Amino acid sequence: MIATVYPGKLKGAQVAPASKSSMQRACAAALLHVGETIIYNPGHSNDDLAALDVIQKLGAQVQIQKTINELGVEGITEINVISSGVKPIGHEMNCGESGLGIRMFTPIAALSSETITIHGKGSLVKRPMHFFDEILPSLGVKVNSQNGFLPIQIQGPIQPPAAITVNGSLSSQFLTGLLMAYAASGSKESVIKVLDLKSKPYIDLTISVLNAFGWKVQHENYESFTFLPHEPLQEIIEYTVEGDWSGAAFLLVAGAIAGPIKVKGLQMESTQADKKIMQALQNAQVPITLEDDGILIGSVQKEVLSAFVFDATDCPDLFPPLVALAAACSGVSEIKGVSRLAHKESDRGITLQAEFAKLGVQINLEGDNMKIIGGVELESTTVFSHHDHRIAMACSIAALVAKGPITITAAEAIEKSYTDFYKHLSQLGANVVID
Repeated sequence: MIATVYPGKLKGAQVAPASKSSMQRACAAALLHVGETIIYNPGHSNDDLAALDVIQKLGAQVQIQKTINELGVEGITEINVISSGVKPIGHEMNCGESGLGIRMFTPIAALSSETITIHGKGSLVKRPMHFFDEILPSLGVKVNSQNGFLPIQIQGPIQPPAAITVNGSLSSQFLTGLLMAYAASGSKESVIKVLDLKSKPYIDLTISVLNAFGWKVQHENYESFTFLPHEPLQEIIEYTVEGDWSGAAFLLVAGAIAGPIKVKGLQMESTQADKKIMQALQNAQVPITLEDDGILIGSVQKEVLSAFVFDATDCPDLFPPLVALAAACSGVSEIKGVSRLAHKESDRGITLQAEFAKLGVQINLEGDNMKIIGGVELESTTVFSHHDHRIAMACSIAALVAKGPITITAAEAIEKSYTDFYKHLSQLGANVVID
């Protein structure tokens, strides 16, 4: 798919997409919950659909409830998951391109004694999974990978030891899978110790979902995690997926540079890591008003936004929208946490540098810091998403303040996380042409 976005102002209101971080965790918890789970406000991105497919492969029954909304478009309103635990119906599962999916569902699948081969596609086959080779054998799980890459074959069941120590520096997603598998295993004496944990807010979200379902997990300074006794889980559990701060970050930046717009459906008390976009926007002197029904962002007047400094180590998915914001700011903005970008859908530090250079924006990578020289008029050109959803969206947002239209090739990458992105931009008044 090729998307061309023309410069222009935005106005109106838009509801944030459903959080795929929350949705995928809810799917995993619903699989582990012996009983019925009703998931409200479910997402329908490719990653969400991959999670639904995986839990069905692992034994859950999924019923999708659809309705016709006021625009005459069919939408998903709720999902019912009926599960008796991890009981695979076959010997293979595919997590699509979801990094969270592969890292979270592998330990969960290992709760079964069946031999299961775990696949992925796209950039996922190039992303390192050495963690499983190192950790799962110590839990009694047989592992056979392709030198630390997909596909991975496992055979459980997991046998949690009294204590285990894991390295959390590469990704918190591995820990999310272990926390869920340990909680569901009924292990009450086990402790997971973690060294150098990154992206702590994502672990807050994992614990929040587990606790919402009735499991009890607590931590001490994110260095050790303990599983406490809990009451029997309810036969029917209802869970509402919250709005996605990761996807909404692009809407908020769009409003900041081309608004004002209102973004609805976000929880200010959310544990999502990417809620920190609000701090970055404040650092850039973006006009923001919190109203009862949403976040009003941007100004009807041409604002001179200020260069900003921001630490994205614990929220690396914010780099792409923040680069688009920095490009529109006067001066040199600095974002810390570049080391977290290498193993995403693309090597995002290098990709952002290359694609924004086409727009006339100079980006310098200096160790763990990225410096963006903003305040230049963006060129009308063609860029490549590198099949990375967040790169496609970042370039699309930047186009709103360019000299002329910007064309994004391989724009279908947005389907991974924010299927309705271009539709939502259009509803806010952007001129978007899809070929």
